Amino acid sequence: MQPKIIIHGGFFSESADTEEIRIAKRNALTNIVTEAHEYLQENSALKTVIYAVSLLEDCELFNAGLGSQIQSDGKIRMSAAIMDGFSKKFSGVVNIEEIKNPVFVAEKLMNYEDSVLSGAEAQSFARQHGFQYFNPETESRRRSYIDKLAESSRIGTVGCVALDSEGKLAVATSTGGKGFEVPGRVSDSATVAGNFGNDFAAISCTGVGEDIVSAALAAKIVTRVTDGLSLKDACDRSMNELKPYNGFAGVIGISADGDVYHTDSHPFMVWASYAGTLEVFS
Repeated sequence: MQPKIIIHGGFFSESADTEEIRIAKRNALTNIVTEAHEYLQENSALKTVIYAVSLLEDCELFNAGLGSQIQSDGKIRMSAAIMDGFSKKFSGVVNIEEIKNPVFVAEKLMNYEDSVLSGAEAQSFARQHGFQYFNPETESRRRSYIDKLAESSRIGTVGCVALDSEGKLAVATSTGGKGFEVPGRVSDSATVAGNFGNDFAAISCTGVGEDIVSAALAAKIVTRVTDGLSLKDACDRSMNELKPYNGFAGVIGISADGDVYHTDSHPFMVWASYAGTLEVFS
């Protein structure tokens, strides 16, 4: 099986992102997907999606980890999830604070029966397992917070789906929230609506979390592939079901037979893939 990978960095905001930022995001995604693809050659899909999402979390251009959005009370709360398509294990953290890489805390939880933790308990678990204090706030996010954030700049997530040489699939997704939200709001990223995979397909979502949860989007797409639809048809049919309420979402996915696909309801999602050749959004 030829290893394949696709990543996303949320949506490009026409009102908030300049052409310079667009180019920077394109370059960052190119570098990250190339590095992650090289990593995938010698590592499992599961290890690779965690590695790739950690690189995305470390890049302040994206709304996850470093550079996460600031909520209405001035704090940053992040969420992340991982799912191993082979073992069917799902783990995640919801609204965790003062951590550098939420995806690494989610990885640690893969070894626990209680594998999804939220809030202060998630942070306490992280501290108990050696994750040190880290402030993910950047100057640009602080300026945006002071300006109360442009509505269109509040949509963002990062994610990765990988297929390894043994034919195993895995997916990881991470977000810094939508910005200026009510504290306690739960995004789709640490739920099966936004991050889901099995032996047949794996999907990571980005967009408006409430729309994605309403559609049970990732789980629905994977279920349809499991039931016999192609990855493209499963994605397209599920995305069409967002139209009655003008749902805002984008998805990336890989199927067990090696199909790689991405689509969005409101162009355009920023993405990059390496499936034999390098492709990046343009």
